[in-house]
Amino acid sequence: MSRIRPHIRGSRLATAGIAAVGATLLATALSPTADADDSPTRATALENAASVLTDQAASLGLTAAQDTTVRDVIVDPDGTQHVRYDRTYRQLPVLGGDFVVHLAKDGTYRGASRATERPISLSSVTPEISAPKAADLAAKLLRAANLGETLKRLTAKPELVVDVLHGTPKLAWRTDAVAQDSVGNPVARTVLTDALTGARIDAWDSIETASGDGKSLYGGTVPLETTASGSTYQLKDPTRGGTYTGDAANKTDLCLLTVCLNRAPATVFTDADNHWGTGAATDRSTAAVDAQYGTDVTWDYYEDVHRRKGIAGDGKGSFNRVHYGNGYNNAFWDDSCFCMTYGDGDGTQLGPLVSLDVAGHEMTHGVTSKTAALTYSGESGGLNEATSDVFGTLVEFHAGNSSDPGDYLIGEKIVRSGFSRDALRYMDKPSKDGSSADCWSATTATLDVHYSSGIGNHFAYLLAEGSGAKTVNGVSYNSPTCNGSSVNGIGRDKLGKIWYRALTVYMTSSTNYAGARTATLNAAKDLYGAGSAEYGAVGAAWSAVNVG
Repeated sequence: MSRIRPHIRGSRLATAGIAAVGATLLATALSPTADADDSPTRATALENAASVLTDQAASLGLTAAQDTTVRDVIVDPDGTQHVRYDRTYRQLPVLGGDFVVHLAKDGTYRGASRATERPISLSSVTPEISAPKAADLAAKLLRAANLGETLKRLTAKPELVVDVLHGTPKLAWRTDAVAQDSVGNPVARTVLTDALTGARIDAWDSIETASGDGKSLYGGTVPLETTASGSTYQLKDPTRGGTYTGDAANKTDLCLLTVCLNRAPATVFTDADNHWGTGAATDRSTAAVDAQYGTDVTWDYYEDVHRRKGIAGDGKGSFNRVHYGNGYNNAFWDDSCFCMTYGDGDGTQLGPLVSLDVAGHEMTHGVTSKTAALTYSGESGGLNEATSDVFGTLVEFHAGNSSDPGDYLIGEKIVRSGFSRDALRYMDKPSKDGSSADCWSATTATLDVHYSSGIGNHFAYLLAEGSGAKTVNGVSYNSPTCNGSSVNGIGRDKLGKIWYRALTVYMTSSTNYAGARTATLNAAKDLYGAGSAEYGAVGAAWSAVNVG
């Protein structure tokens, strides 16, 4: 039987390193001391950053052959600005060309965080390997990765890019290959091929492996904001960007990458009396209650704690599809539809994958894709998965639901008696799942991203709770350190604030664990000061997992 990966995510490209670190900000950078009337807006931040690109083009590695597009803008309460850019070279996307410009309130340039400092220049952007050849190579790799399966409806779509994630800049084909397995479930692989020689540069899985009221499977009776429609109600929340939940009718699709074929339906659930579900899986709307509730509380966490309104920070909602496939042991976030999709599980190992921490995990993949866009391979891929586990956990704690209290176990609600353990992953000691890494080593980048994520999860647990034995909400933990040290925790709230700022301000697509240490130290310095206990705790927690 194939390995179960209940949390999988969308297409990202691989790297093992990080380049420059962003400028250090003052300890008081997030203190709201300025008058609201003269605080910069997104528009002024963009204007200031545009001037900086002109003035600092050489230091940022920008040439006349390159262009930039804005991916994200953050304006701190004190007016400090951070503008994130993607880069093209001769109109081709540059993988690993992203960077963040940091500006003072008055628009003064403070520095930049760059995915690479390599100069980008190619003698030609004409490939020697044709697009059909690249597609054929990717299709063969997808078949090889699914040995023993008869794949159906296989498609492969190449895109010409410039790759600087893997060393010297080179012309490459990025090909998204997608198909269905023998039972109709989606499989996908992204392949990076040297466009001059045909050599494979990298390849990775590219599916992301989570007022009425409703009776849910896992959270008891929960509140729901719905939309009246004639004499019925729709499971659509007008207070959270129009987020809704629909029924996939046990169908599957291939709409996972840039190619959309036969998308499974997402017919919005309706109800006559605005009291949804029965609490039993036999009622189709019960899983929808869990999915909608998970979306609601995840939205609330990001807005309440980080002032982020919606996944993309633009106030727009996403949507859920439940009852996807037949016995589908998975859930995934899909950038192409800006949606979460949940399987019902096989009933033996996993039940419906609509638990609260899975919802928080999957939506966080969307947040990551709109900010640092951590490449889903190598160490950056492990960080991507760890980011979703960390914030999925923090969402669960933030919800304060007595039927599903916060814990440092991932997916504990969905596992069944036929599963080999009582949770999918364990943050206090990740190796308890039999595969995840507790400590960083030179081979970390070679691990599956769901297992290399253990290092980030272990760091996060130590930073929040500290080392040694502890009981939280009735669950016992005993987190060791890799260097024999003792670590004092600083609490979940500070963990969340530090990780979020590192993700949205300092991390880039190529950030590895060493880069994550630097990014979180910079974030702690911004928030609490270079001499603070929080800053020291971040360093100690990373050292405790052999990242230092």
